[in-house]
Amino acid sequence: MDGPQQEQGGYRPGLEGVIAVETAISYLDVEHESIIIRGYDLIDLAKRFPYPDVAYLILHGSLPDADASKTFQQALAASYAVDVSVRRVLEALPARLHLMDALRTAVSAMAAGDPDLSDLSEAANYRRALTIIGGVSTVVANSYRIKAGLGWRDPNPSLGYARNFLELIVDRAATPLEVRAFDQLLVAYSEHELPNSTFAARVIASTLSDMYGAMVGAVASLKGPLHGGANEAVMHMLLEVRDPAQMERYLLDKLARRERIMGFGHRVYMKKPDPRALLMKALLAELVPVKGAQWLYDLCEVGEQVMQREKGLYPNLDYYAAPVYYLLDIPIELYTPIFFAARTVGLAAHVIEQQAKNRLFRPRVRYLGPRGLTP
Repeated sequence: MDGPQQEQGGYRPGLEGVIAVETAISYLDVEHESIIIRGYDLIDLAKRFPYPDVAYLILHGSLPDADASKTFQQALAASYAVDVSVRRVLEALPARLHLMDALRTAVSAMAAGDPDLSDLSEAANYRRALTIIGGVSTVVANSYRIKAGLGWRDPNPSLGYARNFLELIVDRAATPLEVRAFDQLLVAYSEHELPNSTFAARVIASTLSDMYGAMVGAVASLKGPLHGGANEAVMHMLLEVRDPAQMERYLLDKLARRERIMGFGHRVYMKKPDPRALLMKALLAELVPVKGAQWLYDLCEVGEQVMQREKGLYPNLDYYAAPVYYLLDIPIELYTPIFFAARTVGLAAHVIEQQAKNRLFRPRVRYLGPRGLTP
């Protein structure tokens, strides 16, 4: 039975600012405008290391040397393939289904291929992490291909993670600039302390449920437009306006109607820029002249200036990641599933950490209902 209810103090709506876990994985150092990943700055990592090396760091706590990097990338490539049963599940789903719902179902189906779901040892969880990171990239790309009538395409284990993933989606050879941009985008999304989806995964893991179950909960969380779905909303907004000359009026009208504008503000970066947004903005500037899309960069700049002037808000990752996705020819409905694919490594690391030193999450409530009623 639960102990006495705390009647006063300690209540924070949405748990804002509440320390819920201790972790050695990552930390948002807002004061120094840095995202710390295992002691390193995330933006520095994105510029210098490919996604698999950063994934190794997140999982193992240190950057790999040349031999470890090669071994890890080979193991990751071997995990691209998924069981035929997962393919059949995706092919059986109705085309009207949101791709995040398809992903949620497929991740659950991936558990059927695990030889021992009850083994929650670190070794078993590291093995699952690789299976999920590699397999989810294949699932995400092919969920769209099936829905679009393009048919299943097998991954190419001879390609690096980012290139294989991107080419599965766009169905063509990707340029070195496109691969680099996509790789940095994946790193930017790879880990971010304790957002809603990571907390959901840790809560599930704290019951000693398996990693697949925790991932399914994270997918459900990320689907929401206030979390992962914001990047899709940003791109729809940009395409609705298109003309940089119309952007200011569009935003002012929305603000006057008290409508939410996606891509600005963050529960942690209240009055500071999101460092990942600055990384994506720089990538957008590189892609724009190659893709002939100066209008898109100008549009985003106007939006950034208006929101800072009117609301004191800075763009978050979603605001500049969305146009980067777009110039890579990635369909809008894949933006959030790709977010999840990139974040699988961070989620896996949190599940491993949670279960290594576990305590079941069991918070209390502030009761606002009546008392003393009699039937």
